Amino acid sequence: MKIKFVLVFILFCGTLKAQNVNIIPLPKSITNGTGQFTFNGRSSVGVNDASLLPVARYFQKQVNQSTGLTLNVDNKDAGSTIHLLLTNGDPTPGAYSLKISPEEITISSSNRDGVFYGAMSLLQLLRDQPRGETINIQALTITDLPRYQWRGLMLDESRHFFGMEKVKQILDWMAYYKLNKFHWHLTDAQGWRLEIKKYPKLTLVGGKGNHTDSTADPQYYTQTQIKEIIAYASERSIAVIPEIDMPGHATAANKAYPQFSGGSVEGYENFTFNPAIDSTYQFLGNIIKETTSLFPSKMMHLGGDEVVLGVKAWSLNPSIAGFMQKNNFADVGELERYFFKRVADSALATGSKVLAWDEATGTNLPADKTIIFWWRQNLPGQLHLAIQKGYQVVLCPRLPMYFDFVQDADHISGRRWKGVYNTVGSVYGFPEKQLQSNEDLQSKQIIGVQANIWTEMIASEKRLDFMLFPRIAGLAEAGWTAPELKDEEAFDNRLKASIKIYDAANIYYFNPFDKFFHDEAIDFGPKIRRMPKPESVDYSDEDRPRRRRHGRSSKKEHSSSKHSSSKHSSSKKSSSKKSSSSSKSKKSSHKKKR
Repeated sequence: MKIKFVLVFILFCGTLKAQNVNIIPLPKSITNGTGQFTFNGRSSVGVNDASLLPVARYFQKQVNQSTGLTLNVDNKDAGSTIHLLLTNGDPTPGAYSLKISPEEITISSSNRDGVFYGAMSLLQLLRDQPRGETINIQALTITDLPRYQWRGLMLDESRHFFGMEKVKQILDWMAYYKLNKFHWHLTDAQGWRLEIKKYPKLTLVGGKGNHTDSTADPQYYTQTQIKEIIAYASERSIAVIPEIDMPGHATAANKAYPQFSGGSVEGYENFTFNPAIDSTYQFLGNIIKETTSLFPSKMMHLGGDEVVLGVKAWSLNPSIAGFMQKNNFADVGELERYFFKRVADSALATGSKVLAWDEATGTNLPADKTIIFWWRQNLPGQLHLAIQKGYQVVLCPRLPMYFDFVQDADHISGRRWKGVYNTVGSVYGFPEKQLQSNEDLQSKQIIGVQANIWTEMIASEKRLDFMLFPRIAGLAEAGWTAPELKDEEAFDNRLKASIKIYDAANIYYFNPFDKFFHDEAIDFGPKIRRMPKPESVDYSDEDRPRRRRHGRSSKKEHSSSKHSSSKHSSSKKSSSKKSSSSSKSKKSSHKKKR
């Protein structure tokens, strides 16, 4: 009887250890083994296919940086202790098997991405252990595959520019968390950030300024830098998708080439391209052709959003009005769809898929070559229409997938939607928690999820980190982990264990378990002590004196399903003074009294 009890206790402890494996995102299956594998300076990594050598070398570099151990890499598998293998296993892109025994470690997959993700899981297990000349890893077996094939993160560098090194750091963390799509918002009203050799003034003139300083020197990426970042991302199993926003959000381009402007109205100077002249389509077609030649992802995001903010200029332009009459367009909405179809055809002609925000759902685009990004959570009809029309859909609604929203009630810089903000828990619970009664969630046309970082209120790397971490970990689980495996308490425990990784990497993050561990990083906003808010005051975004922008709410947004406003267009500069993000205040400075 005593022996039986001991055996049961041992089995229970083994299961408990397997459950507490601190890997984010949580794998599909973890089975505990017996014994431990010991990493040391004699450990070696071998591959059975030359295509895996970059994975082996990347793993070698990451292990050295995070643990101090130097692994040997061999282009042959024989004699190695860590095997990276291409096999005939699960054909799902990204699926892998990780087997750790006391004698060896084997990571196998039918595809290169799967081997890479298995190596990232092993890296997380290593980083969870104390550093030393040897590191012991518990024997176990993991079988894993992603829930979604699109696990994306979007960075807006038009409003504020961060540069190559910061983008590379973000790509490193995306790889660590098995995110695989980097959506790069490179053009908008505030600045053009992509070199187009045929039109050099786009960067030299259009790249001048940013959201808070219209006189700032031009900042942009050369095509050589773009290629370097694409290669860097590819090594980490990440595809890079460019966005050239049109026909709205065109102020920076029109500043460089005013002959293509659709006109101005108060608050939206040269906000749109002119849809009534052929030269506009030739201009944009050349830009699309040169852009798609740079990006091997063969996906082109054309924006297509919030034109309603600037189309009053179209209505006031006699030549545009005449063009509408000549083509029997009933309204500017029909003209907008005509415009988008023409530029989409230019992208399709390059062999690229067309990506667009959910306003483009009304355009007649080829279903098998179009991906719609559903961002307006208050308009579920747009999601339903996209699925009805056969489009693939990426879910990225403001709630909870906009990372410019604040992540705690005590934070004072950032946005809310009618008082609601985006916690790491709400990101983790997406999409079931928010769309549990929406039948469209079951559609196979939903290919994934994405978080968007709009940067009107983010100008420093410190604040960018504060808004991204740890929500990027919640995003990883939303995109990878099967819903039936989700357990927020268990996720919190794994997140607590991994937060020390942020400390080691000098990341200035928000700690949801100790809210004042780091002061809120504020680039723009009032330097005030939080006070109890009066019962009669509504602090929702709709009441704040702010111009509409992508996903950033406005009263007019609810008035039209065709041309809903408030996504990421220009917003008024904060009337408050810019505060230094590097300065620190007492950790209680922004704490709300209750």
